[in-house]
Amino acid sequence: MSENEKKTILVLEDDQSLLDAITHQFVMNGFNVISSKNTDEGLYKLEKEGPVDVIWLDHYLIGEKDGLDFVIKIKSSPRWKDIPVFVVSNSSGNKSIQSYMRLGVDQYYTKSDYDLQQIINDIKFSIEKKKD
Repeated sequence: MSENEKKTILVLEDDQSLLDAITHQFVMNGFNVISSKNTDEGLYKLEKEGPVDVIWLDHYLIGEKDGLDFVIKIKSSPRWKDIPVFVVSNSSGNKSIQSYMRLGVDQYYTKSDYDLQQIINDIKFSIEKKKD
């Protein structure tokens, strides 16, 4: 990706070491990265630092609101409802997964089941497919 083609990802992840690894890998794959550790900050950054091409979202975040609250908020906004959302979480309960999928997230990953680069490749593929 050239500088003009760089895509921006908003990463909502509260584990600092994981956030650092995710950020590094996305930068190495040609992305601009905006990060947040909670939903309120994520919404603020979406508003102030956008536009955002894709969102990486953990279910469990610092604060009272979780990833599901974030998805409900953005999917009800005409400005943000079409941004692809990839949930990457330790939570793998069927109820949680079904709730996210009903709200229109693009994919749900259980962290322990997927390699970071595999998820990044899926996100890149999704963005490329959306361009077509």
